Amino acid sequence: MARGGAANASYAVNGTPSRPQQQMSYRIGIYGWRKRCLYLFILLLMVIIVINLALTIWILKVLNFNIDGMGKLRILDKGLRLEGESEFLKPLYAAEVRSRTNQPLVLESARNVTMNARNQNGDVTGRLVVGANDVVATNDQFQVDDNNGKMLFYADTDEVVVGADRLRVTGEQGAVFSGSVQTPHVRAEPFEPLKLESTTRSLYVEAPEGVTMEAEGGGFSTTCRTDLKLTSSQGKIVLDAGNIHLQNIPESRPLGSGRQLNNVYELCTCPDGKLFLAVPTSGCEVNAGICS
Repeated sequence: MARGGAANASYAVNGTPSRPQQQMSYRIGIYGWRKRCLYLFILLLMVIIVINLALTIWILKVLNFNIDGMGKLRILDKGLRLEGESEFLKPLYAAEVRSRTNQPLVLESARNVTMNARNQNGDVTGRLVVGANDVVATNDQFQVDDNNGKMLFYADTDEVVVGADRLRVTGEQGAVFSGSVQTPHVRAEPFEPLKLESTTRSLYVEAPEGVTMEAEGGGFSTTCRTDLKLTSSQGKIVLDAGNIHLQNIPESRPLGSGRQLNNVYELCTCPDGKLFLAVPTSGCEVNAGICS
């Protein structure tokens, strides 16, 4: 009973019944200007998405993107393949650059073409620069081989080697060497003269076993400004010809007094062509061992 009286107390105070309390309702969501701003933002976002999608499709269409690559660029299993002309605005790094089968490879630049080779540390070990007026190759060694692997030309700091069968110089002024030249054979073109000349210094032709100079179709001429010396330290000098002419030899005529001059000899010859001197008073008398 006490519990019942306590429950009825909410409806009656001092014996007077009270009204029931009104129930409050709340609206959940976004209304008014916030809702309009949200719809406007969603619409703007959709427009941006559509524009981006249209630009992406346009770029793919213009650059010709496909499964194999992009435009003239094809992605292969072994690398990349470019068809037609290509322009590189930055350096190109590649392990191998080659053209298509039966097609030339053209490297072109507005200034010069530079190719560098680097080691593992990134240092430049070799360089080839093709400029407007020159071609410069920088390396410790430079070698040119033919298709069979035979060396045609080799150069380093110590020597320059020409491995071809013949070195041909076609310039009108010939070839100029500041140092020594080592070769087993020097000859001119057919029907052309061969001239060895040193304008301001000496000219030496040396060989450990012998030097042979031949002119099969013409003559042989040696010209010097001062003295011409033929010296053989251990052998002999042989003049082998059908006719031997000694020109511009001074002629000595006897004086009226018949006075004998000292240190004047006669030039005599042996049957084998050996020359020797004799005293004028004795004539060309042959002593023992002279013509033997």
